Amino acid sequence: MTTTGLRLALAGGILLGCGLALLLRRLLPVRPDLADSLDRLGPLVELSAADRPDHERARTDRLGLWAMRALPPSLANPPGQDLALIGLSAAAFMGRKLILGALGLLSPSVVMSALAILGLRPPFLIPLLASLGLAVLSFMLPDWQVKQRAALARNEFARALSAYIDLVALERQAGSGSRQALEVAADVGDSWVFLRLKEELAHSTWSGQAPWDALHGLADRLGLPELADLADIMRLSGTEGAQVYGTLRARAAALRAALLNTELSQANETAEKLSVPVSVLGVVFLVILVGPALFTMLSF
Repeated sequence: MTTTGLRLALAGGILLGCGLALLLRRLLPVRPDLADSLDRLGPLVELSAADRPDHERARTDRLGLWAMRALPPSLANPPGQDLALIGLSAAAFMGRKLILGALGLLSPSVVMSALAILGLRPPFLIPLLASLGLAVLSFMLPDWQVKQRAALARNEFARALSAYIDLVALERQAGSGSRQALEVAADVGDSWVFLRLKEELAHSTWSGQAPWDALHGLADRLGLPELADLADIMRLSGTEGAQVYGTLRARAAALRAALLNTELSQANETAEKLSVPVSVLGVVFLVILVGPALFTMLSF
């Protein structure tokens, strides 16, 4: 076997071994983490990563806690409202950032090692710049993912909240009290939005807190001004006995109108983006049709 064939066989064996190791790790059963299992039950039993015992913290959480203590605030500044909305802890978020950044930093080195086995040695500056660039991009990737997921979650929350406000208005029109109207309306739906509202209202009952104060606190934690408006309206109903049926229906209609306007603007932006490649294709088609004739005329 020639030297080149031996190097190719070694590189193929390394890649095959890595692939099999990753496949086995994916297929082998793992013991569920207690803290993650409790997190899925909802915010009522949620423990922050800093409050959990060391043996209950996931490796990602421990790495994230270390990053939050060691890194400067400009780098260790997780988006609290977005993370709370999608149900991800700040420690897990920072741990993912560090892991992805390390993978981005080491990936070019692995590729360069494989190329070195094949006898190819690119300049040292190329893998260095590639490592730094991939590390930065990989470190920032979780921020983009969390932002996208939070935007989708807020849009979904606003849609469900418009229906929830209508249900609360109907309960108030039927003679229910403020707390009863909020709780009965939350029992109607089974989506994550209604479940989150139901849990928050139940927690306010156990703690003796007013339901509108609980909803206002949830709105502040998740960055949901629409929910804060509902809490303010229900505070007027609960403390001053104001008739809020018309106000609630108007707020729900305004919320649906705002969602519709947002969708229309997004559709217009998408149509404008699609017009660019269509225009380019039109120009190319025109060049194909006119080009030969124009070239023939200019050749005489």
